[in-house]
Amino acid sequence: MELIHKHFPELSTDQYNKFEKLWNLYHDWNDKINVISRKDIDNLYLHHVLHSLCIAKYIQFKDDTKVIDLGTGGGFPAVPLAIIFPNVQITAVDGVRKKIKVVQEVKDAIGLNNLRALHARGEEHKEQYEFVVTRAVAKVDKLKFWTQRLVNLDNQRHALPNGIIALKGGNVRAETSELSKKDYHEVKPIIELINEPYFEEKFVLYVQS
Repeated sequence: MELIHKHFPELSTDQYNKFEKLWNLYHDWNDKINVISRKDIDNLYLHHVLHSLCIAKYIQFKDDTKVIDLGTGGGFPAVPLAIIFPNVQITAVDGVRKKIKVVQEVKDAIGLNNLRALHARGEEHKEQYEFVVTRAVAKVDKLKFWTQRLVNLDNQRHALPNGIIALKGGNVRAETSELSKKDYHEVKPIIELINEPYFEEKFVLYVQS
């Protein structure tokens, strides 16, 4: 929790309380359903919560923005983003039912009324959103192919046009070389957003088709 206080000192007591409750909730659920590597669960706040929250350093979603987290797994980045943006409507989608069950239980336990947990395959989902967010789901060319129909290109309310925001590691530059010339993209080192050594080789990738 010290990391959350350090990098997000402006949050309300209610928001801090919600973040604090994630520790026991995810540890308890991880004993039943392995949603986070058991070797990594003790790094919950740095590797999962704070990693998710770098999106909040990259963009401030306006109230009533519709965001979909595609391939949410155990709820990252959807759950941390729903806490930090209580007036943003976030849909967490995953094709694995047991993972969505965890997201639903976490949502209910801490009262995230702005979060919807949906068991579905992304390619079958038909609603549209201002932004698609993902973490370690697929290479960017596949991600763009799967998600471009989910992005509402008409309702533009942010300085950053509606599009895809993906949390990436590894050789992200090589991935972006597979995009077409008409695809605008930005690569932002997370270390410039949240200065922690863990993020040195991690990036935010934004794509607008």
